[in-house]
Amino acid sequence: MSAWRLPILVALALAVGCGNATQAPSVLKHVVPYEGVSEPSAGSKPIFSKLYSGSAPVGDAAFEQLKQLGVQTVLSVDGAIPDLESATAHGMRYVHLPIGYDGLDEERAALLVRVVRDLPKPVYLHCHHGQHRSACAAAVVAISLGWLTHEAAVAQMNLSGTSAAYQGLWESVARAEVLTEEAIDAAPSEFPSLTQPLPLVSAMVAIDAALDQITSSSGKTLAQSAAHAGTIADLLRVLGEEERAHTRLSPQSQTMRILFEESAAAATTLEQTLAAGGGAGLGRAISALKSSCTKCHAVFRDERRISAR
Repeated sequence: MSAWRLPILVALALAVGCGNATQAPSVLKHVVPYEGVSEPSAGSKPIFSKLYSGSAPVGDAAFEQLKQLGVQTVLSVDGAIPDLESATAHGMRYVHLPIGYDGLDEERAALLVRVVRDLPKPVYLHCHHGQHRSACAAAVVAISLGWLTHEAAVAQMNLSGTSAAYQGLWESVARAEVLTEEAIDAAPSEFPSLTQPLPLVSAMVAIDAALDQITSSSGKTLAQSAAHAGTIADLLRVLGEEERAHTRLSPQSQTMRILFEESAAAATTLEQTLAAGGGAGLGRAISALKSSCTKCHAVFRDERRISAR
């Protein structure tokens, strides 16, 4: 298989509306403070914090929400390319340091801590949905800076909705400890506004965004949703072909190839169902695709291999 097929498919997916920059505007979700978390004396007052975790900001409305919180720095640990233009327009700096569902190594953790320590606050730390990776990163940062105890950090992760299935994220928090100023100073002082994602990460971002487009009811036609399902099927088929090339080298690649092919088949069924007008089988087709994705995640998403390739 030609090496250029996956990057081109990802680029096309982003161009037709499967990337963060082109998604419909949305409000922020799962916004949880990770510093100054005690309830204010007046029960209805918002909690203002130096550090928040939540979902990816998409559109002016989301960045206006951040502005109302006083956010000055946006820190993404998601694989998707950040919306630098909107952040700049709202007077915010963006830093992009992706992590996987397997958690943080010491170097990435120290770099995240230095970003939060050194850059203007409040900092809004986000992944895609705002429940898992960003909550883990925020908890590690808060513990490392002495803002939260382990118990308090775990409580905030539960508020964020972090799944117990991602053991690597929880283990990263369990390993975190207060860092000295010298340890934080040893981390790099240059903070990238954009980290180019690896092909597999880019494909997963595009698939996730395309599935969000299908399940969103905001003015989508069946034909548009069918096109998004076709995009998912194409990406998964190419990923399966790439894993086929690794089969002789790794039994894991063989398992991953099978799972990619099963998910591609489910996406094709969804595409055909939507193209035929939806109907009673639509819900089953969507559930089947989601289940196949969940099955693959359960086997591979919490492993270093996914985030490193």
